Amino acid sequence: MPTDADNKRQAARDVIDILEDISKILNTNLNRTELSLCVSLIENGVNPDALAAVIKDLRKEAATVNRGQ
Repeated sequence: MPTDADNKRQAARDVIDILEDISKILNTNLNRTELSLCVSLIENGVNPDALAAVIKDLRKEAATVNRGQ
């Protein structure tokens, strides 16, 4: 019989599965680990808009660095 902890882990996996599907539809290029980290940050009080802005800035910076190589 599954414990409460097992049920919570399964629920978390289900949420990440759904977020991964949405991420693919929206072409965010975020993998499961990155999505999990984003969820964790947001659950711990990080502003979602600020997080999205940081991700966009990091991607722009990475693209600039990659073009320079």
